Amino acid sequence: MLPLFPLGTVLMPGAALPLHIFEPRYRQLTVDLLTGAVPDREFGVVAVREGHSPDRSGTAGMHAVGCTAVLIDARRLPDGRYDVVTRGARRFRLLDLDAGSHSYLCGEVEFLPDDAGDEADPRLVAMLERSARAAHREYCDTAWRTGDWSEPADDTPTADLAHLLAGDCLLPLGDRQLLLEQTSAVQRLREIRRLLARERGLLETLRAVPAPLGSFPDEHSPN
Repeated sequence: MLPLFPLGTVLMPGAALPLHIFEPRYRQLTVDLLTGAVPDREFGVVAVREGHSPDRSGTAGMHAVGCTAVLIDARRLPDGRYDVVTRGARRFRLLDLDAGSHSYLCGEVEFLPDDAGDEADPRLVAMLERSARAAHREYCDTAWRTGDWSEPADDTPTADLAHLLAGDCLLPLGDRQLLLEQTSAVQRLREIRRLLARERGLLETLRAVPAPLGSFPDEHSPN
């Protein structure tokens, strides 16, 4: 069983995810991660479907595919809350929920690798990587100030590149979920190139830049 942390966002493999933990059950999860009660400091992040709550709707309240997060660092605050830093690791498919064995949700999952036969002409792959990186640079130049974003390393594996490019960009949740569920690395490159070009066009048309959800006062998730 994998501990689950439902959120109003989609975590990508390789992407950083800082969290402020204040709900008692997720404080307990943090303690279990730190003490080794949960192996490998790894838990699952799943996106909550709009208008649903996992506590009321069960698996129907969450998207079926999520990503594990590995706890990198945790700082306990005087009142028992935690500020933690995590990083996305492995995609998984949620098969069933266990809401009774712990104070926090757990789930039976199967891990979701890329398609074994997903091979393409190396020249096509190189072209897609270049064009996806170019779309990312153009989006970030439009959306962010200099220094607010960075490019993935030149030696980033093809399988990881689209996820890392998406990590810097405020794509709609549905688009991020589709990228997470895509098991063809080549198709992911096509999709991220298309999505970033579309979002850049919208930013230029609207003459507006995206604002992180954390800049608004409303709560978007239990934590």
